[in-house]
Amino acid sequence: MIIETLKKSKIFSALPEEDLRKIAPLFEIRDYKHNDYIFLESDPTDWFYISSKGRVKIVKHSLAGKDVILEIKMPGEIFCCSAVMNKRPYPESALAMEDASVIRISRVDLFTLIEKYPLLQFEFAKYNSDRLEDAQDMMINIASEKAEKRIATVLLRLAEKAGIEDAGYRKIDLPLTRQEIADMVGTTVETCIRAISKLQKKGMVKTQGRRILVKTSDLEKFIAL
Repeated sequence: MIIETLKKSKIFSALPEEDLRKIAPLFEIRDYKHNDYIFLESDPTDWFYISSKGRVKIVKHSLAGKDVILEIKMPGEIFCCSAVMNKRPYPESALAMEDASVIRISRVDLFTLIEKYPLLQFEFAKYNSDRLEDAQDMMINIASEKAEKRIATVLLRLAEKAGIEDAGYRKIDLPLTRQEIADMVGTTVETCIRAISKLQKKGMVKTQGRRILVKTSDLEKFIAL
């Protein structure tokens, strides 16, 4: 499982398989049940995590006591890279959305690997640069776009990450509430309900129970307008 997960990672997949086999013993597998916390906001960043099986949500605890979903991590994706690299506490919590597994490496061993394999330095720098660009794009989106487009953008990203084909649509294979979607784009649940209703009337979105199905090409055109 460890080598397969490293191969899915944007950072470690840059190494040849021979090197992956050499570094694999430095990682360990951790299994979690549905709704188990992998780490909590403000915990010390002693470990660097990569999702291996199942889905993990990254959440921020609001002042009102709610968990606001910031991201959903799929197998091969890493958690809170910048905090680990800068030895800062985890800025968010990670929670298993279902029975899940991760692999992890201690920060000390990670830094040793980065010194030993210069290619990893480049890959980490590129990853952090891409993350910063994504964050800037999201802030611009929140500040300048109407709620309908912000919600369309989030649904499109979720469909690309956790979607499965379903009769001309792409089904987001996650049970999402309107409140969770609203929290992800920084709006009210009432606004979210109205926006999704408008997208449904335009034929871009439909629902099946707690699952949302989207027409990705139509959403892309709508977002680009």
